[in-house]
Amino acid sequence: MGRLDGKVIVLSAGAQGIGRAAAIAFAKEGAQVTATDINAEKLKELDGLPGIKTKVVDVTKKDQVEALAKEFDRVDVLLNVAGFVHHGSILDCKEEDWDFTMNINIRSMYLMIRAFLPKMLAKKSGNIINIASVVSSIKGVANRFVYGTSKAAVIGLTKSIAADFLQQGIRCNCVCPGTVDTPSLRERIQAQPDPGQALKDFMARQKTGRLCTAEEVAYLCVYLASDEVSVFILKGVW
Repeated sequence: MGRLDGKVIVLSAGAQGIGRAAAIAFAKEGAQVTATDINAEKLKELDGLPGIKTKVVDVTKKDQVEALAKEFDRVDVLLNVAGFVHHGSILDCKEEDWDFTMNINIRSMYLMIRAFLPKMLAKKSGNIINIASVVSSIKGVANRFVYGTSKAAVIGLTKSIAADFLQQGIRCNCVCPGTVDTPSLRERIQAQPDPGQALKDFMARQKTGRLCTAEEVAYLCVYLASDEVSVFILKGVW
């Protein structure tokens, strides 16, 4: 038996990186997973894997999120992964950069939780996991102004939902990874004027001497999605 047998899980950004790794890890533990993303081609790579269904959804669009939620009578776990990393200080952040980042990194979570939380409350049971970052209220990092601001908001959102709904059977947690080796990171490194130096700069910040893998984050998400964590969370939130 798997640790997530019988659980119904919906997640965003499932086409690659943390979302993809989590979808696969959840399914291997017995969950029925619906992985969403806007990248239809990459999302197709999950089609046919046991326990995983895919659906193209833009989680920044209220109508698409609400339509997705209507397809489910029950959802046990909601994993919000969708995010964007903007490079620069406040002086490099135009209004459209601010709006774009906030729309993906925090408003998408608001929309998803608003749509799925009532289904969890009806069952008096549910589990929400949000992907934040150490670059947030935990730590400031140069040239991550709006990204760090948005991820600090994710931590605040998570704590607020935990405080409001824990006694109604809802667990809400966030994961705050360091630098994760994902296709997105590699694309951002290659986009720099000197990719080799950019990679060295990323590595210099890693206390372990290596990058975190998407699979390592996924394993933590499996733990948080499981019933093993319930007592810990009662202690951890308060």
